[in-house]
Amino acid sequence: MTLYAAYGPNMDPRTMMERCPHSPLQSTGWLQGWRLTFGGEEYGWDGSLATIVEDPFEQVFVAVFDVTDEDVAQMDDWESVATGLYLKIQVRIATMLGEVVAWTYVLDAYEGGMPSASYLGILADAAEAADAPGDYVNALRRRPCRSSGL
Repeated sequence: MTLYAAYGPNMDPRTMMERCPHSPLQSTGWLQGWRLTFGGEEYGWDGSLATIVEDPFEQVFVAVFDVTDEDVAQMDDWESVATGLYLKIQVRIATMLGEVVAWTYVLDAYEGGMPSASYLGILADAAEAADAPGDYVNALRRRPCRSSGL
């Protein structure tokens, strides 16, 4: 098994159970020195897609999953790694039990654009399902976004 840090819709344990049925939630934590942002507006179905970028003053809430080799391949397909849409990187996560190293995905596109309201809602719901702090979830819900259909 290997550790995967989810910061987007995959934070929701139910979503991960559907996508990776052999890969349980291990813990949650913070990706320190990074911030959540959006980019690749031309790739999203109605807005920009979630990604992370280094920022020494920020942190991103993540859900950490133990992922089997079989489920890693499924996740790579889901995240379009073969097409180059997302790249895999290793990051350090601060959890309540100490620091762990995990892999995550970063969008291979320029930062910019806004996510759709529906996508932002999915992110906020996923963070809430992963027991993110209320202020983090509320900040996601208050982020600027585009209205659907624009």
